[in-house]
Amino acid sequence: MAESREHTFGGVRGRVVAREWPNDRPRYLAILVHGYGEHIGRYEYVADRLVRHGAAVYGVDHVGHGKSEGDRALIEDFEDVVTDVHSIVRRALSDHPGVPVVLIGHSMGGLIAARYAQRHGDGLAALVLSGPVIGEWEIVPELLAYEEPPDRPIDPATLSRDLSVGAAYAADPLVWHGPFKRATLEAFATTLATITKSGTFGALPTLWVHGGDDRLVPIRGSRPGIEAVRGTDLTERIYPGARHEVFNETSKDEVLDDVTSFVDRVLPG
Repeated sequence: MAESREHTFGGVRGRVVAREWPNDRPRYLAILVHGYGEHIGRYEYVADRLVRHGAAVYGVDHVGHGKSEGDRALIEDFEDVVTDVHSIVRRALSDHPGVPVVLIGHSMGGLIAARYAQRHGDGLAALVLSGPVIGEWEIVPELLAYEEPPDRPIDPATLSRDLSVGAAYAADPLVWHGPFKRATLEAFATTLATITKSGTFGALPTLWVHGGDDRLVPIRGSRPGIEAVRGTDLTERIYPGARHEVFNETSKDEVLDDVTSFVDRVLPG
């Protein structure tokens, strides 16, 4: 696996831990945006593939996640998280001025990446959304119907057909295994609505990848969100039988081949 290093910076709501997988002469900068309850350390395989493809890779543990500060899995405003991601993009561009930026967001990270593209899309060469929480995520209104949201733990078996992925997730002390916080659910609802009404991605090349058997973030909810924001250059890949974490699936190399082929198509030269 590619070597990585960590550093910290002051995020909007506290100290944020960032990770870099360096490449001295990158063709592009890949910014990874992780999902709810997890952390950027779960993306070692993805980062290694991208480094070997020519990228320098960067990512952060969002506030309340992984090694970053904050109450666990509490996000009160996703706009602040977008701002933290923008900080790591600026760091990457400071390290490698003028190198194209490709933003890759999974699940909740897809929501963050979509909102980032609406706010800062003119600084991106491409956008990749993996199983994105966008459009309608049925668990949000379902849990907000309760004054105190009940604990609905994620079934690790829904992550991947490779059951070792779920086992590692369940045993990972940096993963949040508790219930949703009401404020986080409210932030999801607000940002889902904001994305839907804030315009399309325009000409930004966008790749949407999704598991055909994703039961955590079903395609039927994400598709209306994609249709609301899609610009003039959207590529869609749905993987039959794949579950939520397509980057950790039994077919992960096919998925990552599709990502790298997409990047090759859109990069200058």
